[in-house]
Amino acid sequence: MTMTTAADSGGVRIVDAAKVQDGRQRMIDAGEVTNLSELFKLLGDPTRVRLLYTLAEVGEMCVSDLAAVVDVPETSVSHALRLLRTAGIVRNRKSGRLVYYCLDDAHVRQLLDISAEHLRH
Repeated sequence: MTMTTAADSGGVRIVDAAKVQDGRQRMIDAGEVTNLSELFKLLGDPTRVRLLYTLAEVGEMCVSDLAAVVDVPETSVSHALRLLRTAGIVRNRKSGRLVYYCLDDAHVRQLLDISAEHLRH
C-alpha cells in the first residue's frame, strides 16, 4: 500500500495508489456519467416511475388510459412520456388520433426490477 501526500495528488490524500489507479482506469467516460445521471434524474419523479411500472406490467397503452391508471391529468402524462421518449426509455406509435406508448426495450424493465429489489433489502 502506498501513501501519497496531498501535494502529490492535487490536495487529496491517497491511501492506496494502486486502487486509485485501477479506479481511474475503470471509470466510465464523462459523457456516460452525464447520460447515466440524466437517466436517474428521469427516474427520480414518482409519476414517471408509476407510468413506467404500468407500461412494464400492462404493456402498450394510450395516454388517456395511462392517465386514468396513475390518476394524473393527461397533459402531465403527455409531458412525462415526452421526456421519457426523448431519453429513449419509451417509444410511441400513433393510431389515428391516439398515441400509444410502451417500454423501449427489456433493459428498462430490468432497471425497474433491479431497483425495486434493491429497495426491498
